[in-house]
Amino acid sequence: MVNAGFDGAARETGFPWTPLALNTRGMGTGGVIPDTAQGGDGCMALDETEFTVRLARGDSDIRAAQRLRYDVFVKELGGSGALVDHDARLECDRFDPYFDHLILRDQSRGGDVVGVYRLLRGDQAQAAGQFYSEDEYDLEPLRASGRRLLELGRSCLHPDYRGGTAIMHLWQALAAYVAEHRIEVLFGTASFHGTDVARLAEPLSLLHHRHLAPDDLRVRARVFQSMDLVPEERIDRRRAMREVPALIKGYLRLGGVVGEGAFVDRAFNTTDVCLVMDTQRLNAKAAGLYTRGGA
Repeated sequence: MVNAGFDGAARETGFPWTPLALNTRGMGTGGVIPDTAQGGDGCMALDETEFTVRLARGDSDIRAAQRLRYDVFVKELGGSGALVDHDARLECDRFDPYFDHLILRDQSRGGDVVGVYRLLRGDQAQAAGQFYSEDEYDLEPLRASGRRLLELGRSCLHPDYRGGTAIMHLWQALAAYVAEHRIEVLFGTASFHGTDVARLAEPLSLLHHRHLAPDDLRVRARVFQSMDLVPEERIDRRRAMREVPALIKGYLRLGGVVGEGAFVDRAFNTTDVCLVMDTQRLNAKAAGLYTRGGA
């Protein structure tokens, strides 16, 4: 499963208040950005740049998102999938029709799509038959909570826009979406690049010992790969944290937690963890920054 940030060309799944994201995987169509967050043409009016952000309005928008995803997840990161269209250079899956697709365009480059996110609410997951990440994780604790859920994924930026302000536009739009739909819990898989678990033993163990989700949010990997690989007292915390992708580190700083166990995704050449963010526990300072004081 992908999710970037999520560092350089690493992959992960994303939340609205992430400090650095590169890419992730998710699903949908439908939903709106609040009118108060939009300009007259329905695009996010965030500043004086040439960026615009809106939900996909049709097949052509979705194909543009899939084309960027192909460049990042397939060409750059070596991922694959049963429905990937190599001839058309589109990274697709069966969930795309159910997700809302948030699209960032740079009007100074002819409206090229330079960033995307997939968003799947609970009602959309019901129509799809499941959440995307349920193939990897048992989400029963989240489902049983009765709270409003949002799965985030397939987040990625064109290489030219990483480390700049582009991601801020996506976060602002995500925050508006969360407020509009009164989302209470966000989640998604976040990835370490590669499938060599031994190489990732220290960072995975650090997440397990220091950032494991409480029982009410503790999802569990279906094909279980233990993250409890190194005793806590033997972990070089500074070294281990350097190996944690930037997106995951950002979520942790904001109060994010991880599910129990990792999932080794050989098709996408990643080792995935499931990140969960309870909006009630969200760092107040970060929430104020990205929502402009706002829900």
